[in-house]
Amino acid sequence: MEVIFYSFGTALVVVLLIGPILIPVLYKWKFGQYVRDDGPRSHLRKAGTPTMGGLMFLAGTAAGTLLIGEKAGHSLLALGTTLAFGVIGFLDDYIKVVLKRPLGLRAREKLAGQFGVAILATLTAVFILGRGTDLIVPFTGYKLALGPALYLVFSAVVIVGTANAVNITDGLDGLAAGSMAISAAVFVLVALMMGKPVSDVAVFAAALAGGCLGFLRYNVHPAKVFMGDTGSLALGGALASIAMLTRTELFLPLIGILYVAETLSVIIQVISFRLTGKRVFRMSPLHHHFELAGWPEQKVVRVFWLFSFAGAVTGVMGLYNIG
Repeated sequence: MEVIFYSFGTALVVVLLIGPILIPVLYKWKFGQYVRDDGPRSHLRKAGTPTMGGLMFLAGTAAGTLLIGEKAGHSLLALGTTLAFGVIGFLDDYIKVVLKRPLGLRAREKLAGQFGVAILATLTAVFILGRGTDLIVPFTGYKLALGPALYLVFSAVVIVGTANAVNITDGLDGLAAGSMAISAAVFVLVALMMGKPVSDVAVFAAALAGGCLGFLRYNVHPAKVFMGDTGSLALGGALASIAMLTRTELFLPLIGILYVAETLSVIIQVISFRLTGKRVFRMSPLHHHFELAGWPEQKVVRVFWLFSFAGAVTGVMGLYNIG
């Protein structure tokens, strides 16, 4: 268990040390956040706040994973997948912030890169690390066997979907980082419960939790830095890769319940408006709905963190009778 705490602590300290160095550099290079004028009016004052801060917890997570533990294949695959999604997000941020193209990467370019990484990660897990193609069904212990082809499609969709769900959630100071710290900490327990050979994923999950917690030092309201797509896509890729390696993809709707709710709010809003011309929510994603209902940003974040924690605990309970 000591290695778990060392990994967590290493990532936490690295991020705390990087912050005072990187944030002024981002200010100097004018890597400021672009804020759309169709969002909540209170967010306009955030324009210019440095973005791409996800580099901080990516560095911390990498340090906590590579400097601590056995550097086993499962944790290295999780880290590699995370960094690959971080690169896609970085390119998107760079185009938005530096090249002044507010839409960033084209949707087809972003999805092509994400699915490419997801497919490669899945193939590596199944055929090199021996993950197999079965899924654990929550609260039953039953293992649902999928063939290689079906599992490849399923896994790729889960990884890409999770990455973009976390990206959608990243809209308030500290919301994504705090909820991910909770999700990652829970997955430490999940990985340890699974035993060898996937228990080394717990080292990566601990580093991820530590990195996110350290980032919160600079990202809670009022945020000194935003993670950008560099961070949010990476976090989603990290969460999904942990679930894939522990065979707990079907637990993601519980452990990642906040990301599911945020994404569903967008889907519901779009479908409702196109079919009826009416909006179900004041604004989507869901966190904006509560902001426009009069909740202070800090209250929305705290309540959503509690919601995320409740879902994560329920997800762990779903593993009670695995064999």
